[in-house]
Amino acid sequence: MALFDWFTKKNKKDVPEETDANLENVTDLQNEDETEQEEPLETETEQYSSEETQQEEISQELESAEEETTEIVEEEVQEDVPSHEDLDNAEEEAAVETETEPAEEKKLSFFEKIKAGLQKTRSNIMSGIEGVFKSFTKIDDEFYEELEEVLIMADVGTVTSSYIIEELKERVKSKKLHDLEEVRKELIKVIEEILTDENEAAELPTPTVILVIGVNGVGKTTTIGKLTARYQSEGKSVMLAAADTFRAAAIDQLQVWADRNKVQLIKHQENSDPGAVVFDAVKAAKSRNTDILICDTAGRLHNKKNLMDELRKISKIISKEYSEANIETYLVLDATTGQNALQQAKLFGEVAELTGLVLTKLDGTAKGGIVIAIKHEMNIPVKYIGVGEGIEDLQTFNSADFSAALFSSDN
Repeated sequence: MALFDWFTKKNKKDVPEETDANLENVTDLQNEDETEQEEPLETETEQYSSEETQQEEISQELESAEEETTEIVEEEVQEDVPSHEDLDNAEEEAAVETETEPAEEKKLSFFEKIKAGLQKTRSNIMSGIEGVFKSFTKIDDEFYEELEEVLIMADVGTVTSSYIIEELKERVKSKKLHDLEEVRKELIKVIEEILTDENEAAELPTPTVILVIGVNGVGKTTTIGKLTARYQSEGKSVMLAAADTFRAAAIDQLQVWADRNKVQLIKHQENSDPGAVVFDAVKAAKSRNTDILICDTAGRLHNKKNLMDELRKISKIISKEYSEANIETYLVLDATTGQNALQQAKLFGEVAELTGLVLTKLDGTAKGGIVIAIKHEMNIPVKYIGVGEGIEDLQTFNSADFSAALFSSDN
C-alpha cells in the first residue's frame, strides 16, 4: 500500500498543471487556425465572382459577333440572289445549249452500247477468222474447212456455217478473188446480208396485244418490264396481264415490274385459268383505250399439245373480244445457251405463230453468233436484243448496227 501511494505521488509531479496562462495560449492558437481557414474561402469567392463577370463579358462579345456575322451573310446572300431577268437569261442559254447538242452523240452512244455488249462475241468470231486468214497464204479447200470450223465454234451452227462457206466460194469464183483481204471482206458481206431484214424496224400499230413466251430462266419477266418502260418512253400507254399462272412466283415478279413502271397489272390467283386472265385484261385494255397490252403467257415445252391448246385458246379470246387489235407473239431466248436457243426457237415455232424474237444476255456471252443462225434458219425477225442489265439496255435490233458492231475494231 505504501508503495502504491509513493508511485501515485510521483506521477502527479510529472504531469504539468493546467494553468490559466496555458489555456489562453491554446485559445489563441485555435483562433489563428480559424482565421487562416476563413481567408482562403473569401479569396475563392472573389475568384468565382471575377470569373462570372468575365464569362458575361465573353457572352456579350459573342452575341455582338454573331449579330455582325448575320448581317454580313444577309448582305452577301442578297448580293448573290439572281434577279428574275438573270434566271430568264440562264434558262434561255440552257435551252440554246440543249438545242445545239448534235443528235449524232445519242446515236454514237447507242452504237457504242451495242458494240460493248458484243465485245465477247466479236472477240470470239473475229479472233478465229483472223487466225485462219493469217495462217493461210492461198485459198484452197483446207482454208475453207478451217474457216467453217471457226464459224461452227462461234455458235453460228452447222447449217448456217455451211451456207456461208458455199456462198463465199461462189463469190470468190465469180469475182475471181485471189487476195485474202478481199476474201475476208466478202465473208463479212455474206454474214451482213444474212442479218439484214428490211421489215425489222416496223413500228407497232395501236392497239396491240403482245403474247410473250419463253422457258424459265431466259429473262421473260424482266424483258416484259423493260419493254413496258421502252413503250412508255415512246409515249404509249401500257397494261400488263399475268397469264403465266402455273409458274411459281411469276405473278409476284410481274407485280414488281408493274409497280416500278407504274402500270396496271391484271392478275388472278395462282394456278387459275390463263384464258380468264387474258379475257379480263382485254376487257380492261379496251375500256381504257390502252395502246399496248403485254401478256406474260406459258413457257413450258414438256407438253407441246397443252402449250399449243393454251396459246390457241388465248389467241381465240383476243380475236373475238378485241378484233381490232394487232396480235404479236414474242419468244424470249437466252443468248448464253447458244445452239439450245436455236432449238427452243424451232420447238416453239412448231406450236406457236412467232412474229418476233427477243435475245437476252448478249453482253455476257461469246455465243452471239447464234443471232446469225436464228436469222438464217428461222426466218423470224429479231425484234430486241439485251446488251446489259439496265432498263435502257434492251435495244431495238438493227441489223446494220449489229453487223457494224460485230465486225468493228475494239480500238
